[in-house]
This record gives sequence, structure tokens and C-alpha cells, in this order.
Amino acid sequence: MSKPILAVVGRPNVGKSTFFNRIIGERKAIVQDTPGVTRDRIYAETEWNGREFAIVDTGGIEANTSDVILSQMREQAVTAMELADVIVFMVDGKEGLTSADHDVADILRRTGKEIILVVNKVDNPTKYGDNIYDFYELGLGEPIAISSVNMLNIGDLLDAIVAGFPDEIYGYEESTKIAIIGKPNVGKSSLVNALTNEKRVIVSPIAGTTRDSIDTPFTYKDREYTLIDTAGLRRKSKVNDSIEHFSVIRAVTAVERCDICIMMIDAMEGLTEQDKKILGIAHEAGKGLMIVVNKWDLVAKETNTMRDYERTLRADLQFVSYAPIIFTSVLEKKRIFDIIDKASKIEEIRSRRITTGKLNSIIEDAVMMRQPPSDKGKRLKIYYASQIGSRPPLFSFNINSRELMHFSYSRYLENKLREAYDFEGTPIKFLFNEKKGDQ
Repeated sequence: MSKPILAVVGRPNVGKSTFFNRIIGERKAIVQDTPGVTRDRIYAETEWNGREFAIVDTGGIEANTSDVILSQMREQAVTAMELADVIVFMVDGKEGLTSADHDVADILRRTGKEIILVVNKVDNPTKYGDNIYDFYELGLGEPIAISSVNMLNIGDLLDAIVAGFPDEIYGYEESTKIAIIGKPNVGKSSLVNALTNEKRVIVSPIAGTTRDSIDTPFTYKDREYTLIDTAGLRRKSKVNDSIEHFSVIRAVTAVERCDICIMMIDAMEGLTEQDKKILGIAHEAGKGLMIVVNKWDLVAKETNTMRDYERTLRADLQFVSYAPIIFTSVLEKKRIFDIIDKASKIEEIRSRRITTGKLNSIIEDAVMMRQPPSDKGKRLKIYYASQIGSRPPLFSFNINSRELMHFSYSRYLENKLREAYDFEGTPIKFLFNEKKGDQ
């Protein structure tokens, strides 16, 4: 189940970023900043009263402007609204109602989304309280007065936000969901068309997704799948940097919803930095991963061309070395169903369980072959291991000290597990618990 998305919008300088930073920076409930997206602090994940959600900050909206930068900021905000399940419309309680607020309200009403009107900067209700009533003119319901700076009434606002989220975000829970990610013109939509053997028909645009993300139900070998076709990640040199962040967020939402992420690349152009970012996000989220090299028919072939190409990719993608690589030509329909067969296998692998006895036998053999690290005369001890989760596989280790479990030794244990069992296409997660007493 995907996390719902909150977008914070409004005209410039009403306190949107202060609110955003307060929520994600000072609350103990923060889950994580998503890697690759948060350089400008515009996307993060948090929770309130046990309900996890994503929050998207935006630049200020100037509804009527010819200024290039302001127009780009407006485009960012519109993109955020398309992605959002709930929108916080923030206005300035000190300045009071403005014509620009009316303009933004007109834009918001056309979205059809859940809108929460928030009057910020009400640090002194006695002084600025009367301004709140003016905002009823916007026709967006009862305003909620807050002070982001002083954290006044933030809890009530978060209660309202969480109450506005739908109970279920996306459907097709019984099918395996496959997100097809990559920059424009690598063949994502063509792959969907080729697999379904028809021009893509929008069967059911899923509520809450962007207009550039379409879900297509698909049956293969009596198994149900949902293909999620996404907007392409654009080249950095061809797009404003802040807008590029929002194209990443589009991909993030698709990755978050999927079971298997297919990173599709153009054989003639290769891997991009944006591709690596999305793969990193999918890896951290525990999704199944696969690399599909399309347009292989256009590559001049010599002896070992495919082998050498794969070696180059592997060198760039060491952090997802477990991801299989498939070379295809969607145009010629070569090996396209190998992609679905591999996705099906990965989904089965992600659900695999290893018995506690076999797991501990593997760990004991690994420890015998390579002694655990030590520091100042104290050596790491692994008492016991068990698998406590799947999709992705999650393993719990009882140890004497987390500080002694160096990353290199954790990676060594992971490699030994992968040698013993086929974990192709899925990350493996480790949880280390210190055992009290024997230190």
C-alpha cells in the first residue's frame, strides 16, 4: 500500500517551507528523507499518530505572471497538486487576504482534491485573529490558524490532514505491480503496448496518480500483473533543476507503489545519474529490481559485445549488483516476455523464507571462514539469526554490539546468504539487535 501524499502550496513567503521543515525536522516521528530527492528539501516522509505519509513542499504560486522563474515555480506547484491526496493551501495571517490568494484558490478548486485552508503566522491571535475570518471568502471551508514558527495548533492541523487521506490509496492489490521507469524515449510505453499486443488503452487511471502515470492490467500465463507506465526522467541539461526534482517525485511515487521496478535504458545512450537515483530509491524501499537494456537491435555487434556492455553496467551499479540485466528490442519484440518471466521469478524470491536452522548454519560457516571484527579487545559475537519478514527478505541478528558490526562484515554476510540461496532481483535487509548482558 502506497503512502498518501500531502502537498503544501500557496503564494510566495507565506511560510510553506517553515511548516515543511518543522514537520520533518523537529518531529521525532520522521521516517526518512528519500535519497536523491531531498537536496532542496522538497520531498520527505513522516508520520502522525501512526499514519505514514509523504509531504511535498513547493515554490510560491503567482497565478498571473510572465516571469520565467515564477512560472516555473507555478508549474512545480501544479505538479505537486496532481500527485497529492490532500493539499494544504497556506495563506498569511499577518498580511491578510489578498487578490493573489483568490487566484490560487481558483486554481485549487479545479483540482477536485481535498483542500485544507491554513492561516499561518498567527503568532498572536489577539492581534491577528480578526484577519482569519476574511479567508472564509475563499470558499474553501473553515480556516485553521497556526504558527509554524512557534508550532501553535500544528497537532490539530495534522489531525485534519490525516483525516483527509483516503483509507486505501491504490487498487489492484492482488496483482504483481511492475513500474517501468526511465528517461523519455527509451521505450517504456512501447513495451506496455508490445506486452498487451495493442495500442495502450487507459483502462483505469488510479486516483492520486499523475496524468503521466497510467496503470494497465495485464494477464500472462494465468497470472495478473499491473504495468505502471511513468513519465520519463529528463536530462539535467534540458530542464530546470527544481522541475527535475518533480519528475523524480513522479518516479518515486510509481516505485513506492510497485512490487518490481524495471529500469529501462537506451542501449545507445546508456545509464544516467537520474536512473541511478531512482534505482537507489527502489533499493532502499526493498523493491524487486531489474535492468532492461532496450534498442539492442541498434547496437553494432562484435564478439562479447553483450558481455562487455553488461560489465560496464555492473561497474556503475555495484550497489544493486543483484539486479538481473535483460537485453531487448521492444520494436522487434525480442525477449520482451523474458522480462515478465523474470519479474515473476523475482516476486517469488522476494517471498522466500529460510528456516532458522539453515540460516544459522550459513551464518556459523561464514563466521568460521572469516572472523568477525573487533575493537579494543572486544570482538563482535553473533548469537542467533532468524528471518522475520519477506518482500523483501528481512533477517534479524542478535549480537553483542551494533558498533562492532561494520558495514563490510554485514555485506560479507549478505554475500554468503546470496551464495547459499538465490536472491536475484531483490535487496536483503538486516536488523541488528544488541543482546543485553554478555558484552
